[in-house]
Amino acid sequence: MSSQSVAVIRPLNVTGRAVAFGLLACWGLGCRPGPSQAVPDPAADEAAIHAVLQQQVEAWNRGDVEAFMDGYVATDSLRFASGGTVFTGWQATLDRYHRTYPDRAAMGRLTFDLYEVRMLSPRWAFVFGAYRLERAEDQPSGFFTLLFEKRSEGWRIVHDHTSSA
Repeated sequence: MSSQSVAVIRPLNVTGRAVAFGLLACWGLGCRPGPSQAVPDPAADEAAIHAVLQQQVEAWNRGDVEAFMDGYVATDSLRFASGGTVFTGWQATLDRYHRTYPDRAAMGRLTFDLYEVRMLSPRWAFVFGAYRLERAEDQPSGFFTLLFEKRSEGWRIVHDHTSSA
């Protein structure tokens, strides 16, 4: 048995309401696919968002902050708010992570609980959840609200508001 811990994202119990809401919002906004566009698949998009978050947890638990940042849009428009401070841009967010979590002990072991993934349209999604870090001295935790955008490279976080409990 390996001593390597497995990353955990506790799955969301998705109701038909969230999927229906996304489809109705899309229809109401006139975002029906044209002849050369694929039909939106909210379940596949939600699975892709779960995969981004799972990859972030796995990267964090390996101590790989740069790979963790792959879940964010790599532009100057990324917004990260936490601890009463707003960081704008991918590099500023990466620098903040390096300052706040300078080593593996500070990083601890991360888990996410996803409470809601709401597909707002074929391009936008809202995620609400909780995080927990298990460290030798403490177990900080809190909530996060994420705005995802579907881009050419896949689903990426464009806005992250994280608070501590």
